[in-house]
Amino acid sequence: MIEQTQQKDTRRWVIKIGSALLTNNGKNLDRQAIRTWAEQMLVLRNNGIELILVSSGAVAEGMTRLGWTQRPERLHELQAAAAVGQMGLIRVYEACFQRHGIHTAQVLLTHDDFSNRNRYLNVGSTLRTLLEFGVIPIVNENDTVSTDEIKLGDNDTLAGLVANLVEAQQLVMLTDQEGLYTADPRRDPNATLIRIADAGDKELEVMAGEGGALGRGGMRTKLNAAKLAAYSGTTTVIASGRTRDVLTRIAAGEEIGSRLAPKRPVLTARKRWLVGSPIVQGRLILDTGAVRALREAGKSLLSVGISGVEGDFARGEVVACIDENRREIARGLVNYGAKEARKLIGQPSDRIGEVLGYANEPSIIHRDNLVLVHEEDLPTAE
Repeated sequence: MIEQTQQKDTRRWVIKIGSALLTNNGKNLDRQAIRTWAEQMLVLRNNGIELILVSSGAVAEGMTRLGWTQRPERLHELQAAAAVGQMGLIRVYEACFQRHGIHTAQVLLTHDDFSNRNRYLNVGSTLRTLLEFGVIPIVNENDTVSTDEIKLGDNDTLAGLVANLVEAQQLVMLTDQEGLYTADPRRDPNATLIRIADAGDKELEVMAGEGGALGRGGMRTKLNAAKLAAYSGTTTVIASGRTRDVLTRIAAGEEIGSRLAPKRPVLTARKRWLVGSPIVQGRLILDTGAVRALREAGKSLLSVGISGVEGDFARGEVVACIDENRREIARGLVNYGAKEARKLIGQPSDRIGEVLGYANEPSIIHRDNLVLVHEEDLPTAE
């Protein structure tokens, strides 16, 4: 069990507000609720807390503006709704904060912004610069240009990735539920609210399985976001956005919602990027000896332990390392392209020069550029 601790010294927060809260359950933007949250955020900001807001609601607002009563199924129609709705969403936020003399900035991101190392670093620099200027960044997924299916829950992952990127001390996810429960409280009268747990707790993952209460209302994606954020030492709080003064009460250390604390060691910046990258360029299939060397000994990945290569990748790109049962166990920056890696399958390191005619590195992935992962932690492009 983890002891409850005060949150007063928490300096940088990422706050995510879900569509159900923002849009009166899909009807239209709840401007009064947004004003209430903005006023609470103003209190936090005046107490020295830097804020980044991750907001859903663009598609729902776009549907309202276009007069649509049903959510469209075609991707391009969803993208059109997102484009129209984003205008209204940002306008409401800007009006709420501007009346208090606070500037906001719109930041639209895609999976590519987290997969490409240069773009990832640029996004981080921009967000930190905005915070230095006293601006509140309002982040959303750039649904208009995304080629992936738009679906609820994506912004939970986005919030976890942003918290990981900026090394936030706290991620607050406001939802239409009180927090995480041991069972579905609508069906089980004995269900209890989980106040404190570890991010990545296996018991929570079981509860979030098929048919579980935690899988409803996007709770599974919130658990995954908490695990992503935990790689940078971020604590996650999942709470109801309808609770009175929810943000200021959390900041005061009051027991609100469910708090998920990081249990893993904090990763280096490069390894946080690797584990948060939504896209890998290829896969290396490892034999049992290589899996053991990575998991138990923290070794670099050598060519002798590779039994297969999938995809077409270049040197320096991110690849996944999977075991013979196709479970991902690690990912990293590869020292050789796919063509060279295929030639090196099963070869000892001292033969790399002989096989290729040159030897860049003795390992396929150096341990400094490799991070062990759990498949359930990883963001997806699905």
